[in-house]
Amino acid sequence: MTDPTDTIDPADPADPADPADPADPADRADTTDRVARAAIGTPPRGRWRRRRGDLARLGGRRLAAAVPILVAVSAGVFVLASRSPFDPLAAYLGDRYQHTSTAQKASMSEHLDLDASWWHGWLAWAGDLLGGDLGWSRVYSAPVTQVIGERLGWTVLLSAGALVIAVAAALVGGTLAGLRPGSPLDRICSGCAVVIQAIPPFVLALGGVAVVAVLLRWAPAGGASAPGRAPTVGSVAAHLVLPMLVLALSQLPWLLLSVRASVAGSVGSDAVRGARSRGLAPARIVAAHVLPVSLAPLVTIIGARLPELIVGAVLVEEIFAWPGVAGAVVTSAQALDLPLLAALTVATTAAVLAGSLLADAAYLLLDPRVSRDV
Repeated sequence: MTDPTDTIDPADPADPADPADPADPADRADTTDRVARAAIGTPPRGRWRRRRGDLARLGGRRLAAAVPILVAVSAGVFVLASRSPFDPLAAYLGDRYQHTSTAQKASMSEHLDLDASWWHGWLAWAGDLLGGDLGWSRVYSAPVTQVIGERLGWTVLLSAGALVIAVAAALVGGTLAGLRPGSPLDRICSGCAVVIQAIPPFVLALGGVAVVAVLLRWAPAGGASAPGRAPTVGSVAAHLVLPMLVLALSQLPWLLLSVRASVAGSVGSDAVRGARSRGLAPARIVAAHVLPVSLAPLVTIIGARLPELIVGAVLVEEIFAWPGVAGAVVTSAQALDLPLLAALTVATTAAVLAGSLLADAAYLLLDPRVSRDV
């Protein structure tokens, strides 16, 4: 029996061509390649068209489910805010709160509609939302759309960059570890992934600041530029490296372990053995047979871990003073700035639902064995 760990060895020579076979060896390899693809479930090109109806039904069901979820989440924000121990008027007035008379406080509370019931405030906010108005932020004295718009790009830059780095590292490390299960490299990668997964993102961020920024002085400790200076491309790139690497490191373990498990399971499959026996190059076997099978579980993991990515981005932004939406989330929660807090919460929930939909849609396209009822 052939050892699965030796199925993809660049040093192994290809099988010689059969002299009795009139076909060219390269043509025989291509034919076997297509047969092996079908054996492991890789869909032919024509099947992608037939998946459009499945994708439409999947999107329709998810959209129908998203509406009540978003309604419940937005209402929950107002319910929890009504039970909060924080005083929104104290946060609004700041140091002036202690010097404001009781009558003035009552007048301002009535003017700001702070004493209204949660359902009254929620219905008013929902009505404005349906009219395309997200409301006014008391804390920032600006429209909610402006507050979010000024910060959203910074968060997307940090989160997207971290996700790309994490996925790339998971594909490389997981593939190399999965090709040789039980090897020293496999044990090192798996062990490091388990250890990193046990460390909370804020601990990784604090450790990065303490070691990389303070002790070694290899990167700035926070912000997007030097104090008192406007951000430039160079300053943003220099200040982005450390928080982006920390966030990527916090998301890497599950992605790497998923790729490693998928690769380790596919290298011993009959399709891969057949492709190798017909003389396909090891690199082609990995690219055409191993990685396609490993991508579908990876896409699912990305969709499932999207909420953790958002939470990790909030923590990393706060610790590194990154000018994203994290500061607005914390400030609006402390000050009970409900229009801003509700908009950020609903937008985050919608992003998670959209990410889950995209992940399931990609899974549906990558693996034809998956039902449309994912």
